[in-house]
Amino acid sequence: MCRLLLLPLALATLTLMTADTSAAEKDARVYEMRVYYAPPGKLDALNARFKNHTLKMFEKHGLTNVGYFVPVDNKENKLVYFISAPSKAARDKALQAMGADADWKKAVAESEKDGKLVSKMESRFLTATEYSPLLKVEKGTEERVFELRTYTATKGNLGHLNDRFKNHTIKLFAKHGMTNLIYWNVLAGEKGADDTLIYLLAHKSKDAAAKSFDAFRKDPDWLAARKASEEKGGGSLTVEKGGVVSEFLVPTDYSPLK
Repeated sequence: MCRLLLLPLALATLTLMTADTSAAEKDARVYEMRVYYAPPGKLDALNARFKNHTLKMFEKHGLTNVGYFVPVDNKENKLVYFISAPSKAARDKALQAMGADADWKKAVAESEKDGKLVSKMESRFLTATEYSPLLKVEKGTEERVFELRTYTATKGNLGHLNDRFKNHTIKLFAKHGMTNLIYWNVLAGEKGADDTLIYLLAHKSKDAAAKSFDAFRKDPDWLAARKASEEKGGGSLTVEKGGVVSEFLVPTDYSPLK
């Protein structure tokens, strides 16, 4: 009799533990994606400053280095990178402290003695979606190319777009040889929070990516999922012009994620 009474309690405890485990696995950090544009001839110096100084300064002041990349076709002298912090407030506090750090001021002054290393900067604050894999910041077992994809949803359809990725797309990506790394929406309150999905994939190469996407787009399961989601959303889930933007990236030699 005692065992029978304890059974519901044990089951309830197990359910609670499972729920707690799932909650603990949710990535609650705030990510920042930054894009730096270097003046002509300055990208190497900018990378050198990151490699020798910036990453250490970020860590010193409580920021986590995630990944540092340059586009495969880098016509604009870009450096694309991701850092994370427990919250946006923590990120703001960290950068403020870093800006006042004497070692950082010295590094900037020395690196810019022949001119500024950044002509333009873009920043977006991101949070992992509920269906995103937990990002493992590590080096792959083989060399790989990364693909940064940005989707802009049609009005009111970000939820439907996320549902399609959650229930269908990421599984089909994996089926066709693509590695799902992380999926983000823009942080609430920021521009794009109601219509933007940004994610990172990894491929063996650009050619491998092309073959994977070709097979994916012909997959009957994808065609059915796309049709059903667009019927529910009242049409295409992404805007016609610039709704899907893809950029292939390669990691720098100092990037934690490779």
